[in-house]
Amino acid sequence: MRLLDRYLLRELLVPLAYCLGGFLVFFIAFDLIFDINRFQEAMLRFMDVVEYYIVVLPEILADMVIPISLLLASLYSLTNLSRHNELTAMRAAGVSLWRLALPFLGVGVVCGMAVLFLNEFCVPQAADKAKIILDRRKNPGLDRNWTGRLDFQNDAERRHWNIARFNRATSEMISPTVTWDSPDGASHQIFAQRSIYTNGQWRFYNLEKWDKAPGEFFPIQTTNSFLDAGFSETPDSLRTEIKVSGLTPSEAAKGPQLSILELVTYLRWHPHLDREKRGSLLTQLQGRLAAPFTCLAVVLIALPFGSRSGRQNVFVGVAGSIFICFAYFILQRIVFGLGIAGYLPPVVAAWLPNVLFAGAGLALMTRVR
Repeated sequence: MRLLDRYLLRELLVPLAYCLGGFLVFFIAFDLIFDINRFQEAMLRFMDVVEYYIVVLPEILADMVIPISLLLASLYSLTNLSRHNELTAMRAAGVSLWRLALPFLGVGVVCGMAVLFLNEFCVPQAADKAKIILDRRKNPGLDRNWTGRLDFQNDAERRHWNIARFNRATSEMISPTVTWDSPDGASHQIFAQRSIYTNGQWRFYNLEKWDKAPGEFFPIQTTNSFLDAGFSETPDSLRTEIKVSGLTPSEAAKGPQLSILELVTYLRWHPHLDREKRGSLLTQLQGRLAAPFTCLAVVLIALPFGSRSGRQNVFVGVAGSIFICFAYFILQRIVFGLGIAGYLPPVVAAWLPNVLFAGAGLALMTRVR
């Protein structure tokens, strides 16, 4: 069986490599045609454009290229094997269709893990880096990592941050004010000139700390040169707050914009969000969880279409894959947008395309002869 698995993997991986390269070039060229005016307005040079597409490459791969390439490569290889009666010979030798499908499902799992990795560790930072590249030629001396005033509320721990300026690259804060309540009912407030995150905690410089015990009217003021505060908030928490506060409904409807960790942390620290915003973020979270399973869904739908017996034209498989791609991604965008708008539950909005297409593939597999 190992020889058979190696043969099937070779038949799949070769067209998959071609599809990945081809679709990547196609999407970049398509995007470049529509965005060339924006690049010209931003006065970008050739190497700036190259750097821009290197930055957004993980998003292009995870969002579209990997699932589409896997679908097209699976249909092409299966149709080619069926056209030469190789699948028929394998099944006549006693190998079941599900056993033949294992290499394809294995590649689907690997591709799903790649999508998960890209979405968690590469895609969330891509938008900020791309924006910095687009703005670098307009004001060369301006550091785009600095944000304006930032308010951050940690509802779970009853702590409020008010920051005049925050540097997303160095995690430095200018004129931060932190207010919180202790479990014993005491109130505390820190006024600092600046703060930096180091060794897993915030260090405040040139600060005043005000403490008010329960029942007291006048707070107690202390002045220190610096203070190490072991708050649970991290620079990533503040960067997530910036992303969520700047996320418009139209951008959210295009697809998940944050990582699973960012969404889970934000929802944990904001348990009392309004229904509309919470539903939008839960839809984003479920969309991130469902994205890796897209690769399995496209393999399951490709198996019955490509494994039909009889001599088939390879281009029929290609045309079928294009139709399936359009149907899947149109359905995905529609139901995801309905979930962001609150018309569908988050779980339904994120998982419905995968369930429908995977279920259709499983049902059709039982009818393959």
